[in-house]
Amino acid sequence: MLRNALGKTFRFLGYTVQYGCIAHCAFEYLGGIVVCSGPSMEPTIQNSDIVFSENLSRHFYCIRKGDIVIVKSPNDPKSNICKRVIGLEGDKVCTSNPSDFLKSHSYVPKGHVWLEGDNLRNSTDSRCYGPVPYGLIRGRIWLKIWPLNDFGFLRASPNGHRFLDD
Repeated sequence: MLRNALGKTFRFLGYTVQYGCIAHCAFEYLGGIVVCSGPSMEPTIQNSDIVFSENLSRHFYCIRKGDIVIVKSPNDPKSNICKRVIGLEGDKVCTSNPSDFLKSHSYVPKGHVWLEGDNLRNSTDSRCYGPVPYGLIRGRIWLKIWPLNDFGFLRASPNGHRFLDD
């Protein structure tokens, strides 16, 4: 009887570890559901919107300008941020705020990306902390799940003029 109970317990633990590993790999390499908070991506993503993030793009270096990404915060490694990619390594980007009279530009260094929120007046982004290492990217957001009336692929940046093609 004890042998039978131990056998069932170890089988249960074995299945738990196996399914835990499968779940970890799925969330780490395929993607997952993310609840976004904060006003920095308005109007594209509102506070409490639920989105789907896929993680394969970052592993295959398929992140492009205009993509919305989930990134480990450069200021607080325990939290993630949601921002739009404005520039990739070697790109010339506008580093000043939209309200600045004199515009300043810089080049994104190798192995980095330039990130900005769609709500330029209320976003802490690369204009504050500089270029972000590519390795901090966790995934690319491509589908809004909630609210249902806004379900679908994410729209283009309302700040398309900030993308420079020099």
